[in-house]
Amino acid sequence: MMPRNTICLWFDKDAEAAARFYADTFSDSRVTAVHRAPADYPSGKAGDVLTVEFTVAGIPCLGLNGGPAFQHTEAFSFQIATEDQEETDRYWNAIVGNGGRPSACGWCKDRWGLSWQITPRVLTEAIAAGGDEARRAFEAMMSMEKIDVAAIEAARRG
Repeated sequence: MMPRNTICLWFDKDAEAAARFYADTFSDSRVTAVHRAPADYPSGKAGDVLTVEFTVAGIPCLGLNGGPAFQHTEAFSFQIATEDQEETDRYWNAIVGNGGRPSACGWCKDRWGLSWQITPRVLTEAIAAGGDEARRAFEAMMSMEKIDVAAIEAARRG
């Protein structure tokens, strides 16, 4: 049974490939159903994959193969909290190394154009601490693409 509230992500035609990539990459992620179109539709034919139900890091999602009319933007992103540099590197490298692109401040895009924030908890905690500690950590983050945990910890300490 589909959850009451689900994030619907529009894809051109690769919803199943994206969902399987996310399921293979992130913990607590899986593909739960693939539904085929019962008839022809504007961007596909009867029998094509229409929707894919999946979970990304515990969040229920629906991938819709709606065609090229709409593209992903940074206005929506998944933020993945990481525990250490190893986990940060693993997720970052999986996304960027499989056709994605790095961006600034821990953001990157996957090969389908979906934005991800790979955010070590140490950064979130430093900013939440406020004051000079937060300012130093924030200023350090502003110079980074992938977040460097040791550099954030050093900035936090001053």
